[in-house]
Amino acid sequence: MIRKHSISLHGHRTSLTLEDAFWNELKAIASDRAIPLAALIAEIDDRRQEDHNLSSALRLHVLETIKRQTKTQV
Repeated sequence: MIRKHSISLHGHRTSLTLEDAFWNELKAIASDRAIPLAALIAEIDDRRQEDHNLSSALRLHVLETIKRQTKTQV
């Protein structure tokens, strides 16, 4: 299911829309790195290209993280 999430990012409120599976993976990534979810999202936001929206950048980050983990397990 797709849900809207409101977060504080760089001192202002913003909203994003993500499927539950991506949101849960973002929380797991943040937990694995022992950082707050908001900090992880801020990192991704800082690195994203200006022509990509935040929700897309978050999905791509999850995909890239899972691909890296899969490669290290093989």
